[in-house]
Amino acid sequence: MSGIVAVSVWLGAVNVMAASGVARVLPAADGIELEFPADGGSHKEVIPLYQRGTIRYFSAGIGQVEREAAYPLFALKLVFTAGGKPFVTGAGVIIRNAKGAEVLTIPREQMTGPWLFIDLPEGAYDVAASLGGVTQTLKGIKIRRGHVTTQHVRWAEDRSPPLSAEGTPES
Repeated sequence: MSGIVAVSVWLGAVNVMAASGVARVLPAADGIELEFPADGGSHKEVIPLYQRGTIRYFSAGIGQVEREAAYPLFALKLVFTAGGKPFVTGAGVIIRNAKGAEVLTIPREQMTGPWLFIDLPEGAYDVAASLGGVTQTLKGIKIRRGHVTTQHVRWAEDRSPPLSAEGTPES
């Protein structure tokens, strides 16, 4: 019975509505489709959804539309800020479990937004995020099934890479 409940909760989180948009995992599980009202109808964008083993993750939060949308339930949301800026992009992230084993590495090229959503299993984790050669570490983040844990990662100054013409950090 608990497996059915878990699937129902997960499926319910896949299609979440917000006043300004709907975010859902695409059927192929390779992206997050963001649909929002636009002049004369609606507009859709796809945010890449990455997967390493059983852990899925995506980066979002660029622009007002992305920040106002409600997203599928992922256990950990990291918010990156620096200096006087409310948001920065282009951080590299390493996540380790309570025993110190690396469970996920996210290259800075995949961090196109200031928010990082990670679908981690229940447990305790340490996060190391690097931006412009400076690393910030969060220790003992507790992840519980069915809950979203939000953590802020802050740097004293903005060392984020410049944005390219497409709006993503340059490699």
